[in-house]
Amino acid sequence: MNVQLVDAETGNHLWAERFDKPVADLFNMQDEILSRLANALNAQLIEAEARRAERSRHPDAMDLFFQGESCLHKGLTPEQLTKARGFFERALAIDPRSVQALIGLASVDMIVGIAMLTDDRAANLSAAETNAIKVLALAPHAAEAHFILGCVYILTNRAAQGIAECEQALVLNPNLADAHAARGWAKFFMGRAAETEGHILEALRLSPRDTFANVWMNCLGRAKMQLGADAEAVDWLRRSIETNRNFPLTYFHLAAALGLLGALDEARAAANVGLR
Repeated sequence: MNVQLVDAETGNHLWAERFDKPVADLFNMQDEILSRLANALNAQLIEAEARRAERSRHPDAMDLFFQGESCLHKGLTPEQLTKARGFFERALAIDPRSVQALIGLASVDMIVGIAMLTDDRAANLSAAETNAIKVLALAPHAAEAHFILGCVYILTNRAAQGIAECEQALVLNPNLADAHAARGWAKFFMGRAAETEGHILEALRLSPRDTFANVWMNCLGRAKMQLGADAEAVDWLRRSIETNRNFPLTYFHLAAALGLLGALDEARAAANVGLR
């Protein structure tokens, strides 16, 4: 089955995917197509809407939200995160009750905390928690807000609560690949790394080209280290870097795994790339 996404206004081809499965697995293939389309189209439609919003002389809150989300899809760098924050804050200035903009702002603070791109990590995580709770007061069925709250809990020594929030997010949106990955991440923090791989592989199955796929692979690499499978850890961490070469933490984790294998020169080289 070939799937194409075309801009109906211009006729421009935006995206394509091919699914090749045995006919005997028709129902499984149907589920996989639906989940992968949901994740891929979400990213592609955000990009298309962001490009349209750029042409607007008087952008509304939703236009600004799409532009902020587009920045996040371009990479988790300080520059893109700062741009995204600016768009979300402008959207909230227009509509203080914009659920999408509040989720976007909470996402930025959560990502800054995860990536350790701040000297005051606690403040960013607290801001993410506050905005996620605010969203749930406005829209209790917002799956992404449950996911963000779950991540904050995981990062602040409340992993069991984090898993519960991620599971609620998946009840609301079974295709939310991030929530599957976050459950695996929580298991790693709880010392149950053997359970991490299944959750990460499910996330990758649902959204193999996801913007955050490298972060999921990083998590699995760290879980492998916790299990003493250092060679497997190196493989996953290298895959993470191949997916996104601009996420510094993965280089440090790779250096640790290489050090455990005794490859000290390679470990130093990886750490130096991370520092750059």
